[in-house]
Amino acid sequence: MAQLTDWQAELLRSTRRAVLATIRPDGRPRLVPIAYAVAHDADTLLIYSPIDEKPKVVSDPHRLARVRDIMARPRVSLLVDRWAEDWAHLAWLRLDGRAQLLEPGAAGHAHALALLRERYPQYAAQRLEERPLLAIAVEAVAGWHG
Repeated sequence: MAQLTDWQAELLRSTRRAVLATIRPDGRPRLVPIAYAVAHDADTLLIYSPIDEKPKVVSDPHRLARVRDIMARPRVSLLVDRWAEDWAHLAWLRLDGRAQLLEPGAAGHAHALALLRERYPQYAAQRLEERPLLAIAVEAVAGWHG
């Protein structure tokens, strides 16, 4: 299991967004900012991210580029960072893992949704029960802080 140090856990807890990197069909990275919630399942650190109702290029969440990337190549990275003009307060954390789509009704979907709604009140009014979520099982952690 990927273990977090105290500062890494605090950075993950206090940061409001991460940048998800998936791999495009041509091998280039695809980067997209995401909202996320953290959970532990036995010895696995899990990161959940909704495919919410904000306007998207396509209406079917399964047709989103990041979802297609994950279905074909599930290895992903997340970058969480903190910027400050005082560089003694800079920090970043990279979480590498395997992503999958968690469909509505699947084991863990309701729990992930509850975590996301607790962290982001904006999701209270969205029908996320009807939408898949991304679930990332973290395999490795790297980071730095000032």
